[in-house]
Amino acid sequence: MMLLARFRPLQTALSVTLLVTLVGCANQLPQRKDVESRFERKLISHSLTLEAGQTEPLALPQRNIRVHESKTFDVTEIEETRYLLRYTPYQPWRELYEVPLGAVAIVAGLSANVVNVITLDSLPTSVTRGWLKYGFDGLNPAMNVESNSRAQQSLQRLTQKELNQREETLNLPWAERPLRVDVPGHEGFELLTDSNGKLALNLLQPPFADLDLRNVKQLRLSVLDPLDDTEAHAELQLDRSLRQTLSEAQALIFDDLEDDDVSEWVQRVRRLQALGLDSEAANLEQSLLALTANDPELQEEFIQALQQAH
Repeated sequence: MMLLARFRPLQTALSVTLLVTLVGCANQLPQRKDVESRFERKLISHSLTLEAGQTEPLALPQRNIRVHESKTFDVTEIEETRYLLRYTPYQPWRELYEVPLGAVAIVAGLSANVVNVITLDSLPTSVTRGWLKYGFDGLNPAMNVESNSRAQQSLQRLTQKELNQREETLNLPWAERPLRVDVPGHEGFELLTDSNGKLALNLLQPPFADLDLRNVKQLRLSVLDPLDDTEAHAELQLDRSLRQTLSEAQALIFDDLEDDDVSEWVQRVRRLQALGLDSEAANLEQSLLALTANDPELQEEFIQALQQAH
């Protein structure tokens, strides 16, 4: 019996602590309101425009292809307001220091209020009322003193208000996106546009350089956006004389150069010029100069032969 009597105070203390833990409540802080504006965009229309240049058949191996993308959106500006509940979560162990500090704060608060009366309300509210509030919260075993550093929050309510609505159209280049070129009788090729949505098509450069285009009358160009299957198409007609020129030019440019002598090199350059392929002639000339860079005598002979040919 005496042993049980000794343990009763301990049991009572534990029961009180457990009860305080269970009934402890959060200290509510002033409600917070966050306001922000956002935009919602809804796609109304989407189109692609493929410009293949002039409608006349292609007479030279080069052609600049341009692709533009146009999107129209329904834009709504929305003001969104979030109402947040803020509180200091209850932690029982903090009562070990909050209770004694609360007692001190009440004494200090009462003293401050007496001084405030004598000095004709000269002390700030944070002293006269703040110390008392801290003291009573500290003495309350079921509540912690409010703390902004430990504050937590939860969404209480969300409201949305439509501010305005408008249409917005964006015209953009089809930048660094695939453009498909289909060659009848051959496989199709996917080429990339540049940052301005342009593709410099050249039938004397890969992947077309090795193709026999003598019987190809047109190239089919197409672009496709896989996100919504928007597409655009164009056809590029090839002039008959160009098809014959391409066959001859391929041999002049790509046949082995090392087995030819200087006069044959000059003849290749001159023939490309005669075919109206000045750019290709200049590129071949530069390639031959680079080829003879380690043989100054041969390079000088080539340069003199070019000058005489002009």
